Amino acid sequence: MSLLEVERLSVRYGGVVLALDDVSLDIDEGSAVGLLGANGAGKTSLLRAVSGLLGFHGGAVHGGVVRIAGRAVTGAHPSALVDMGLGQCLEGRRIFADLTVSENLRVGAFTRRARADAKHRRDQVIEWFPRLGERLGQKGGLLSGGEQQMLAIGRALMARPRLLLLDEPSLGLAPLVVAQIGDVLRRVCLEEGLALLLVEQSTALALRVTDRAYLLETGRVGSSGATPALLSDGRVRAAYLGMTSASASAGGQRGA
Repeated sequence: MSLLEVERLSVRYGGVVLALDDVSLDIDEGSAVGLLGANGAGKTSLLRAVSGLLGFHGGAVHGGVVRIAGRAVTGAHPSALVDMGLGQCLEGRRIFADLTVSENLRVGAFTRRARADAKHRRDQVIEWFPRLGERLGQKGGLLSGGEQQMLAIGRALMARPRLLLLDEPSLGLAPLVVAQIGDVLRRVCLEEGLALLLVEQSTALALRVTDRAYLLETGRVGSSGATPALLSDGRVRAAYLGMTSASASAGGQRGA
């Protein structure tokens, strides 16, 4: 049984604007799946539909179903989904700038299961992201962009999710930091059986973390398959990177 199943999902905003049309995907426990596509393809709308946040943005599901561990959760309240083991890192990090690193991590351990061993879990997060351990007393707003992203992911991991949704975690970060974050995500998947759904514009991070990927094109799944195979396809790269097929193929040959 898949941990996450999205079956023939359609989403509209304001009852008029079609953002997703008949989208289906699945994620097994412990697997890392990429969700690729150009800006406006519907990636964030899909995350909102899965996490229960769609209604807060004026959207609604107009067809299809979302299941977690076989249970239909379409339209469920976000708090109920968190209790089922869903975690999310929204685009833009959204840390608490006036709280210290330690306090931000403590906020992440708000579920009953997480509170029971919050200190041990914090030690694990610090092992994955040693830089956070060096800045426990520092306010989140004073961290670098890379450190803030580490904190956002660490805070989400404090809740011990079974499935983690990540929206553009590499945005604005240096390649070395992106590689470090990718290594941690891969490690957590292997060590804890965590499942990931990664929305990402960085081909480097998608290749480093995910095994399979889906390409969204104007609200529909255009292609799916093993991540390396997808990203070596000139047509897919053109849709993903917003390039012509010829340019995408040339970029791939240069190792872009």
